[in-house]
Amino acid sequence: MLRRIYWMLPDCESARATMDDLLLARIPYRRIHFVGREDCDMRGLHAASVLQTSDVIRSAEMGMVLGASVGGIAGAIVAFTYPVFGPGPEWGWIAVLALAGVLFGVWVSTMIGVSTPSKRLQRFAAQIEAGKVLLIVDVHMWHVEAVEARLQARHPEAHLEGVEPDVPAFP
Repeated sequence: MLRRIYWMLPDCESARATMDDLLLARIPYRRIHFVGREDCDMRGLHAASVLQTSDVIRSAEMGMVLGASVGGIAGAIVAFTYPVFGPGPEWGWIAVLALAGVLFGVWVSTMIGVSTPSKRLQRFAAQIEAGKVLLIVDVHMWHVEAVEARLQARHPEAHLEGVEPDVPAFP
């Protein structure tokens, strides 16, 4: 099981040194992510993806639930009000319109979610805007203390911002 560690670094140079140190500690490249201001030179750093810096996953989940609900209700109305193939209710419309509602809800909500900052990273927004760089490291739960000790010993300019007990299945 993975844990997510957050560290705040003073600048991009410190972030590069920290990245090199984590790679030497055999932390996989794909589990190291950095979030910085737009003007920060992120060359050589593994920048966090849109999935990690926005609320796209949460928005897609909400869109799926709302779309299925609205589509299912619309399907029920169509099934009972507008019988196409006979005098009785046509139950297939509920499933068809619920599925269409899911697809439409996910599509619309992800468009909104991409432009919405992540709720998980909201507490770091002021420091990032001040020019600091956020380091996000996903490590196995039994390596958390070792990684924290290594970073504290080799990078005193950085400070621990917290540990999340669970890493989301989707960043």
